[in-house]
Amino acid sequence: MKPIFLSPYFRQKIWGGRKLETLFNYQIPDGKVGEAWIISGYRDDASHVINGEYKGMSLRDLYQQHPEVFGNPTEKEFPLLVKYLDANDNLSVQVHPDDAFAEKVEHDSGKTESWYVLQADPGSYLIYGHHAKTKAELEEMVKNGKWDKLLRKVPVKAGDFFYVPAGTIHALTKGIVVIETQQSSDVTYRLYDYDRVDQKTGKKRELHTEKSLAVTTVPHVDPVLNTAEKQVMDAKITTLVEPPVSPHFYLAKVDLKGKLNFQLKHRYQLFSVVAGNGSLHYDNVNYDLKLGDNFIIPAGIKQFAFEGTMTLITSAPTE
Repeated sequence: MKPIFLSPYFRQKIWGGRKLETLFNYQIPDGKVGEAWIISGYRDDASHVINGEYKGMSLRDLYQQHPEVFGNPTEKEFPLLVKYLDANDNLSVQVHPDDAFAEKVEHDSGKTESWYVLQADPGSYLIYGHHAKTKAELEEMVKNGKWDKLLRKVPVKAGDFFYVPAGTIHALTKGIVVIETQQSSDVTYRLYDYDRVDQKTGKKRELHTEKSLAVTTVPHVDPVLNTAEKQVMDAKITTLVEPPVSPHFYLAKVDLKGKLNFQLKHRYQLFSVVAGNGSLHYDNVNYDLKLGDNFIIPAGIKQFAFEGTMTLITSAPTE
């Protein structure tokens, strides 16, 4: 078994830009590219393996055809999705359903997600939560377009972390780049879109007001994350979120300046290099790592090592 390196899948968005090319040296399509799905097994939008015996396979096919690579999990679909998002303009204000609602209404899983902020222009803010105290107040404010009064704006800077449970009204705004870790789902309910017109259709983009109101948590309460740091050799490892706060994934940041012997504690684990460069050492083989690289340590690899000056975001499903 070897580390599995992946190529991104890119998505154009009305709010996208070109930073994914300049920041990560990705070869992105022309136009407004808002998302790089860097570790994805989601349907036709999957990442592809770029090394080893499974080279050329989609992560979705690899997961389904070779479950032993992932420790023979019970989940039928790859459970996590990791993205880079370049908000060159404001994203629509959204809310996602939980598993129960999504499975019943959309025949898909729910969507809890998280953001680690990589870049933010001065004065940037997120939409994170709302000010309504009751469902009736929420419905009244939405019906009458009281967006400035309803939406909660939170200042943001590079290095900030936000956990976004299903039911949370949220949106990135212009000038922010994040790495997003989420459940593998694309179920999104658009509550407000600044009355923008899609240039391709000449019409305002569809809103999902009724579904949004049905799944929004009222009142909004910020989750208590209990973020913890520990020093291991030459690395500071920061646990960003984990069970029981996060029922779907474990997420951490590794800031390395030197060497780190790593012992896998999960069935398999996802890694993305978000700053710097270095190397991964396993089974007498050195794998060069650079900004923008994404890989999975599969089941069967329990001990390996990192070396260099770099920051990695790592996640694992909670199964």
